[in-house]
Amino acid sequence: MINAADMFRAFAKHRGKAIVIPTGTSGRHWREFSQDEKRDASLGGSLGQTTAACFGLALGLPNEKVCLFDSEGALLMNLGIVPTIAGKQPKNFYHFLMDNECYATTGGQPVANAQNIDYAGLAKAAGYSKTYHFDNLEDFTTNVGKILNETGPVFISMKIKPEIENEPIGRRQRGPTPRTRAQIVRDLREATGVKA
Repeated sequence: MINAADMFRAFAKHRGKAIVIPTGTSGRHWREFSQDEKRDASLGGSLGQTTAACFGLALGLPNEKVCLFDSEGALLMNLGIVPTIAGKQPKNFYHFLMDNECYATTGGQPVANAQNIDYAGLAKAAGYSKTYHFDNLEDFTTNVGKILNETGPVFISMKIKPEIENEPIGRRQRGPTPRTRAQIVRDLREATGVKA
């Protein structure tokens, strides 16, 4: 399994000007490596709907590379989005799936049949143009630059070490205060030149 922080460190070297949307407990590490926060869009609390929102972003901004770091728990709540993405074939969409085999944000409950689900196989069968699976950092690091030059939609499944939250939500340690959704929208509009 891959440590999420190490994976983001490797990805950051190849990000370029891509819009990056990190999700879930593992996605919190992205803030440590991002060099362009105005092109980051955290959609925390959108469990099950983040994939659809990012797909819409990719369709709406076809000249921008959109990289979603999804969690398998969230994707399973709206699995119908996978064939919808494949059907529209957004050339600028890179769908990274951080599979930690559990619902880490809510205490680590196991995802049903977690060790047997082939998410990359699912995406391939649905019609994504390219799919990949990584369970070690070296292979991911070696290939991520090439993957980001592929024509999308590309699906990248990664086995990630879980970082389970066991404290009640009100007592959890949080990092710096995240930007509001309104600020994220303003920043993305400014960074991409989209008029309000």
